[in-house]
Amino acid sequence: KNNKPINHKKVQRIMQKHNLNCKVRMKKSKRPGNAYYKTHNLLNRNFKAEKPLEVLLTDITYLPFGNTMLYLSSIMDAYNGEIVAYKIGNKQNQELVNETLKQLQLEPGTILHSDQGSVYTSYEYYALCTEKGITRSMSRKGTPADNAPIECFHASLKCETFYLNSELRSSNTIVIDIVENYIENYNKVIIQQKLGYLSPIEYRKLAA
Repeated sequence: KNNKPINHKKVQRIMQKHNLNCKVRMKKSKRPGNAYYKTHNLLNRNFKAEKPLEVLLTDITYLPFGNTMLYLSSIMDAYNGEIVAYKIGNKQNQELVNETLKQLQLEPGTILHSDQGSVYTSYEYYALCTEKGITRSMSRKGTPADNAPIECFHASLKCETFYLNSELRSSNTIVIDIVENYIENYNKVIIQQKLGYLSPIEYRKLAA
């Protein structure tokens, strides 16, 4: 196992070493969304949870490394940092986000935090969250730090794979395989100091 926990400082050092400061997070395109389905920031950067699946964080990141642009939609459990659901698609659309969320069976009252992207302020997303009994929470506009854990995870994923080894930038099939393997390794193998030097899944099993 890797005994060095991944954190934002390591990501920053890697980025600076390889002159990647402007590449890790691409600016999201502005698309029309329905402002009527925005909601408040319930977390206020308090990313702690008392049990698994109590507080979740979600976001989409660009994967511009294959034949065409791909998008990764992820959901992270704030309890242990585990990626509990994800989906990769070739469109940043409502289907990508909703299909990611549909993977989870959640207890009523689960908090799901996102940014104010149009896919998260849409009626379709609002309706799906309501159907599942989810309490929505949203970052302040243009404030990535309000969703820092999953933002950092997506940055780490790209820094430790595609930005460190340009040879990994190949076909869409290879890009998807690399992302899937990274997430599996992150969940099962990579230990974190804040989790008592356990992997996310090992830490979750202690709560069972």
